Amino acid sequence: MTGLLWLTRDFRFTDNSALLAAIGEGPLLVVFFIDRTLCKQGAASRWRLERALRCYDSALRHRSGRGVLILEGEPDRLLPDIVQQTGARRVHQGDFPTAATRATQDRLRAALPPQVELVLHPGHLLAQPAAIRTAGGGSYRVFAPFARALRRFGPDVPQPEAPQRFGAADPPVRGIDIARLDLAPDLHRGRAVLDRFALPAGEDRARERLDGFLDHLSGYAEGRDRPDRAATSELSEHLALGEISPRTVWAAAELRAQSNPAISGEVEKFLTEVIWRDFAWHLLIAFPDMAQIPWRPELRGFPWQGEGPELRRWERAETGIALVDAGLREMRVTGRMHNRVRMVVASWLTKHMLTDWRLGLRHFEESLTDWDPASNAMNWQWVAGCGPDASPFFRIFNPETQAERFDPKGAYRARWLPGRRQPAAEAEAYYDTLPPGWTVPPLWRPREDDAVSEGRKHALESYQAFRCLS
Repeated sequence: MTGLLWLTRDFRFTDNSALLAAIGEGPLLVVFFIDRTLCKQGAASRWRLERALRCYDSALRHRSGRGVLILEGEPDRLLPDIVQQTGARRVHQGDFPTAATRATQDRLRAALPPQVELVLHPGHLLAQPAAIRTAGGGSYRVFAPFARALRRFGPDVPQPEAPQRFGAADPPVRGIDIARLDLAPDLHRGRAVLDRFALPAGEDRARERLDGFLDHLSGYAEGRDRPDRAATSELSEHLALGEISPRTVWAAAELRAQSNPAISGEVEKFLTEVIWRDFAWHLLIAFPDMAQIPWRPELRGFPWQGEGPELRRWERAETGIALVDAGLREMRVTGRMHNRVRMVVASWLTKHMLTDWRLGLRHFEESLTDWDPASNAMNWQWVAGCGPDASPFFRIFNPETQAERFDPKGAYRARWLPGRRQPAAEAEAYYDTLPPGWTVPPLWRPREDDAVSEGRKHALESYQAFRCLS
């Protein structure tokens, strides 16, 4: 019998129960689909997924002699024929619990023969959502008690690595040649820039990055907020693509804390960030429309601004606010943005500009290589004030004081904003990413009005007026 693995994320060979189960059933066939759901992703995340797929395909060929069968079309239309031709009795998949994936899984179950089972395997999260519940059996809506519950319950135990050698099944159909694969043709000129500045992909690089981060963890709790320092783990892309599992990250971090108690506080802070990622997914599972509908019902009628010149200036990093524009330019060049800066950038859009958070979410989804549907949606709602937060609308980040505190010498801003001095290579590279129709001045200039204090005042007045009318 053929062991059939439907590959969607989880581009790894360690802690991958779906892969292990498929290998245990016979010669392995790994199938990846270029379907409607994938094509709707942002260009940068599709580009990054292709890199993950290429790394996985190379490792799979080394272990089994065959690569991934890549097909264009919908799984529910193509997999039933593959099952019939291979004699597979089960389709194994690493679960990726989005609403779109759930809908595809339901369609596939209806299309498969009655004797063939779709088996979903956990591994994308620290713990299965059904295990972390409130006393009343519901999902947690506040982070602190969720974090306590997850720590008390503990994450699932990572699975062992797949064998170094295993058999491969002959593909029943001819797939797309991975050498000719292009999942992000709409990146245009931005592809060459990402090739230069994006982080290396693949499971091996993920493990190296984790080990290197844990080797230099001292000072993380304070340094993680400094965009002018290399103090974060930079694991977000690897976690988003499943090149490493959060369970593996957790186990490795705890082992370091046990061997070096002096860094236990830093480890605890880091693991809190890993739990925050799980929290976002638990919320998305309980509230699948989190990317479209405000989590707080009382803010669903707030009069956000829509499309317009201000939004275009924000998207093009021309707001005149140094930390905001630096972050937006970092994202276009590298596919990433420092987490502290992400909050400032999002706050400027939703509070100072009073622009709909969903427009910012859309821009991030198009531009981030570490795009994660749960984290992106929850974090935008959190900053906008309509998400899970104890003091929702009144948190308004001041980009000037944030810059003074977390980029005190201006090194981060100088790296990304071309001024009168010779700009850094990264600042110049931003202009190589611009699509047709974008005209951005070659020198960045700060705005001269009092937009920071006036924007805060206007935001609070607008919120108060909305509450009076509600």
